[in-house]
Amino acid sequence: MEIHLNRVDYIQVGVTSQKTMRLLPAVGKKATQKVAIADHDGILMCFGMKKGEAVPVFKTLPGPKVARMDLGGAVGTPQEKIFVCSGSQVRGFTKKGKQFLTFDANLTESINAMHVSGADLFVCASYIYNHYCDCKDQDYFLSGDKINDITCLSSEKLSCLTPVLACQDRVLRVLQGSELAYDIEVPGPPSVLELFNKDGGDEVLYGTTDGKIGLIQIGDSSAVTKWEIDNDKKKGAGILCVDTYDIIGDGVSDILVGRDDGTVEIFSFDSSNEPTLRFEHVLSESVTSIQGGCVGKESYDEILTATYTGWVTGLTTDPQKAEAGPGDEVKMSKETQSKIESLRAELEQLQVKVLQGREQYQQTSQSSTAVSAVPVFSINDKFTLSQDDASYSLTLEVQTAIDNLLLQSDVPIDLLDVDKNSAVVSFSECDSEPNGNFLLATYRCQANTTRLELKVRSIEGQYGTLQAYVTPRLQPKTCQVRQYQIKPLSLHQRMHSIDPDRPMNKLSLVGQLSFAEIHSWVVFCLPEVPEKTPAGDSVTFYFHNTFLGTQLEATYCKGEGHFKSDNISTISILSDVLSKEATKKKINVNMSYDINDESVSHTLRMIHPKLEYQLLLARKVQLVDALKELQVHEGNADFLIPEYRSILDESANLLEEYKKQPAHLERLYGMITDLFIDKFKFKGQNVKTKVSSLLEILDNYDLNSLLDFFNDP
Repeated sequence: MEIHLNRVDYIQVGVTSQKTMRLLPAVGKKATQKVAIADHDGILMCFGMKKGEAVPVFKTLPGPKVARMDLGGAVGTPQEKIFVCSGSQVRGFTKKGKQFLTFDANLTESINAMHVSGADLFVCASYIYNHYCDCKDQDYFLSGDKINDITCLSSEKLSCLTPVLACQDRVLRVLQGSELAYDIEVPGPPSVLELFNKDGGDEVLYGTTDGKIGLIQIGDSSAVTKWEIDNDKKKGAGILCVDTYDIIGDGVSDILVGRDDGTVEIFSFDSSNEPTLRFEHVLSESVTSIQGGCVGKESYDEILTATYTGWVTGLTTDPQKAEAGPGDEVKMSKETQSKIESLRAELEQLQVKVLQGREQYQQTSQSSTAVSAVPVFSINDKFTLSQDDASYSLTLEVQTAIDNLLLQSDVPIDLLDVDKNSAVVSFSECDSEPNGNFLLATYRCQANTTRLELKVRSIEGQYGTLQAYVTPRLQPKTCQVRQYQIKPLSLHQRMHSIDPDRPMNKLSLVGQLSFAEIHSWVVFCLPEVPEKTPAGDSVTFYFHNTFLGTQLEATYCKGEGHFKSDNISTISILSDVLSKEATKKKINVNMSYDINDESVSHTLRMIHPKLEYQLLLARKVQLVDALKELQVHEGNADFLIPEYRSILDESANLLEEYKKQPAHLERLYGMITDLFIDKFKFKGQNVKTKVSSLLEILDNYDLNSLLDFFNDP
């Protein structure tokens, strides 16, 4: 069955955070529902739809930015009380807008996740979880990494209320009281949690920042993963919100998903109870909240979304457009006609207001007492490592149209092509020596571009800062700078465990070091490590290199650190950076190495399929022009051997793939060269003079001759 949904834009509020829009329960069975939404201006607004118009029920005064919203009420009654959190304060409102609760959690940090269940309030701020019952302290827990979201299960199968925390270190932590009952490893950093059954139950839906969705059944002492949906198609579009609602009307709840690239998806369940994608719609900006219900018209279900810049949009089952063939007259209902007339009148009023505002601005700016005021604007940015292609995705979203973006980097990085990016890029020449500039690129955006996505690939061992200067289409011209750290081991990503059977090289570090000091060095070297020093006496982190697939284990405590990797270059980079940091802090450290020669041939074998593929791709791309010329000259390609004919048939795909991966082959050559130099560096030999011979072997590549050269250059 096809799903046909039509888009309706209802209202625009200020910039919104994740999960700050909810639908209040319907009063009758098929009645429309009221919408509660809160924004960064601190305004909580509740509205309903009447004759196609958004009619406010209540609207609060501006205040501190609202970070989360939840609905609550006495257990067993309709959940129609609205709770919002700003800073460390939680406020409660009735459905009519009367404030009945102001509760200060006395936290040093702002609340970023909240769940309400009856008289129980659960709040999280960065690493801290607090549980209050009737506004009295009950439980407290300090998490090992940042908490992104929280939900709470109340089920007959569970002995008590069970909070579940979604933590940045790819783990869901299940609590009992103030203690950790157990944790569940998930395939990416979880960004959102939602109960699968709103009436209770023991199943939790999660969405991750790299776009995966899963369902987990929570027990008292362990959990079972029911299913997982990978993110093959969306390539890194993170999930910001999830809801369950039977939009298809088959009696089974469907899963509604909102992503940070503006995609809205519906997953329904097939006969084998596996989720399948049934509907997809793309909005122009990230979807911060999603709900299923009935808003615009009685008896017509819809998906309601809120976006980053505050648009509340419905995707409704109500057929909006009258189908008309050529020459047919479209008959509009009186309701639609009156709506068009009121919109025209509103548009004229706005145009008059804009003209008056412009005149007023011109007069004040030319007066002798004029003061220049810089317009303030919000930027929603995300800089994440994508596992699929070992590149960093930089997403910038602004509440108004972007005019241009300047990228500057003091480390060598490659800019990769992004299909969704329509901005025109131009590069400026830059001097790397005196100024440390390796990249200066300007993106000029088309009108009404509020979201820009870029991809960059860094080189491990080269570290520094990438800066983005964002200039929106505002008067007077203003610009905001965002900085992103490119770390020494920037292509490494956290994982839950590593393969212990690989040949490992070891670096040991001993000295007068505090646990916090050595942890700060690990944070400096590697991504995805929590900035807060872990609890306990020692800690172990596991990583894998997204480009090569090699692994790293980091174990450290007060006074010593041990790093193991099957890639000798990773150990070499760590050794150089840690030595520099120790020298900078004037700390005396002893470093010792245990090098495994087998690891070098192991790493070369891991590079082999990638290198072989890239060499073959480069060879095919070189042949494309010549083969096309032959085809034009001869009139057809029938005389060519099948291999050449297939190159011609696939030429468009080959050229596109080659264009998407600039310098990929040079990267692999660079890694093999580094591996060669590092292998002999640990033996106390300088082999830089033999690099030219190595490059000759790579140009006529054969794995066995390369292995022989590494053993005896």
